Amino acid sequence: MDDQRNEPTSAPAEPQVNPPSPVSEQVRPSEGERKEQEQPSQQQPQQQSKDRRFRHQRQRNQGFRHEGQQQQQQRDGKKEISVVIPLLNEEQSLPELYDKLRSALNRFGRFELIFVDDGSTDGSHRVLQDLRRRDRRVKIIRFRRNYGKSAALSVGFANATGDIVITMDADLQDDPAEIPNLISEIKKGYDLVSGWKKKRRDPITKTIPSRFFNFVTSVMTGIKLHDFNCGLKAYRKEVTKDVKIYGELHRYIPVLAQWAGYKIGEIPVQHHARKFGKTKFGLGRFWKGFLDLLTVIFTTRYMQRPLHLFGFWGIVFFLAGFAIDLYLAILKFADGMSLSNRPLFLGGILLIIVGIQFISVGLIGELVTKTRPTDEKEYSIREIWK
Repeated sequence: MDDQRNEPTSAPAEPQVNPPSPVSEQVRPSEGERKEQEQPSQQQPQQQSKDRRFRHQRQRNQGFRHEGQQQQQQRDGKKEISVVIPLLNEEQSLPELYDKLRSALNRFGRFELIFVDDGSTDGSHRVLQDLRRRDRRVKIIRFRRNYGKSAALSVGFANATGDIVITMDADLQDDPAEIPNLISEIKKGYDLVSGWKKKRRDPITKTIPSRFFNFVTSVMTGIKLHDFNCGLKAYRKEVTKDVKIYGELHRYIPVLAQWAGYKIGEIPVQHHARKFGKTKFGLGRFWKGFLDLLTVIFTTRYMQRPLHLFGFWGIVFFLAGFAIDLYLAILKFADGMSLSNRPLFLGGILLIIVGIQFISVGLIGELVTKTRPTDEKEYSIREIWK
């Protein structure tokens, strides 16, 4: 019975036409191996899904970090461009100036406009408040009275947060379209770039004295610029923080910057005729400018060593007077010449006195330098809108 049951099962195996080759039998996986091979194929979609979730989570985290950095920058107040605009009674010019500035600066992304109202008595403050309600990038600093352009620039620099600071006047004579050119020069490696009003749209009563002033300043300082007093300039932020201006020294910011070790440049800029109002500067600014030039030379080269300046000339005068009187004294004792009728003798005594006075002034200057207070403010701010 057992043999009869085994025959039907073994009989169909013999008539197979294409029996499996030994190689095929070796390659065919066993049942355990098939399970091991099927298990990765079932786990692969799950692993890919996990990878996608991890990538998505990583992208979300990166996005959160990027947004956090942007928010942190906004909290820190960091901006790329700051424009400082001193103004005095420019009510009619401000709306047009704002529109031109916005058009010129929109390509740079982040910027701020700092208007420093230097004691205006017209409706300038009202116009600035209207602009601020429209655009929070407008900042307003208002003085209690007129303190001058240097004070306005100084407080504007102190409140500027941009990496590059632009200064310009509010009378529409400076063209905001030149700002990209100034910034391009800054990015080439300059620390300060001054505008040059090559074709100036001002009356001859201003252009001729200005040329003479610029020529004398260039000769006395050794800095080859055509226009020291152009209001349109671009600065790296560290220049505005390092160079201190007061009085009427805003005309000599390039001088102060170069003597402090910064690299300065100059490019021609377009200049327009005044459209509204009248100029705030008279002819008196030129003779004041030359006095300020002496101030710049003294404060930058001899501020910490005033005795080197006054002492040098004091010694020169003293020795000249002493030599004259010694010569006359020798003549007196050698030839018996009278000194009472010799004006040169009195001149020698006068030189000795002047020399002693110069040396005394130098010593007093040294004492003042060692005891003078620092960080004095020469202006009073009524309000600040940031």
